[in-house]
Amino acid sequence: MDLMTLAAFALAFSVAAASPGPGIAAVVARALGAGFRGTFPMVIGLVAGDLVYLSFAVFGLAAIAQSFGTVFLVIKYAGAAYLLYLAVKLWRAKPVPADVRAEGGQGPFRTFLAGLALTLGNPKVMVFYLALLPTLVPLERLTAIGFAELVVTVSVLLTLIGSAYAAAASSARDLFRSERAVRALNRGAGTMMAGAAAAVVVR
Repeated sequence: MDLMTLAAFALAFSVAAASPGPGIAAVVARALGAGFRGTFPMVIGLVAGDLVYLSFAVFGLAAIAQSFGTVFLVIKYAGAAYLLYLAVKLWRAKPVPADVRAEGGQGPFRTFLAGLALTLGNPKVMVFYLALLPTLVPLERLTAIGFAELVVTVSVLLTLIGSAYAAAASSARDLFRSERAVRALNRGAGTMMAGAAAAVVVR
């Protein structure tokens, strides 16, 4: 995979991963009670879940792109429409401060499974991969090395982002309880999702 394509994917993925969502909220809640070391297995669980969806999206979309061009376009634009829907929903959402409670008491393996289950149970993750990948990566020409590069990129970036949120969880308590901050987070995430939807349509 050429460097520009990988860099574009890395940038788009970083924006998506850093946007507030169930995964980030769970990491923050866990870190408030268990600290960084107690939260890191959850971050790894989130990474594992993303890699499962990445694999499904890459191999499924590549097969569709090669065999069913029209179906591929329908999936692509449906993903864009869903992203736009999420963007509008986030922009108009009432800024309700999160009730972030400190959670602890789970072992590393159970914490890992909690992160994995959280991602696998979130259809937004899969939908985002369906909308994002076709706009950035030529799936019909993706090689084994290219797929490995995507896996490494997702693993490293999501680990870094999740770890950063976990490390900053103590100071983030007030942020998640402020209506003004929650409104800014919602609208920022909504704007970024609208941009992703536009990229899908234009490309």
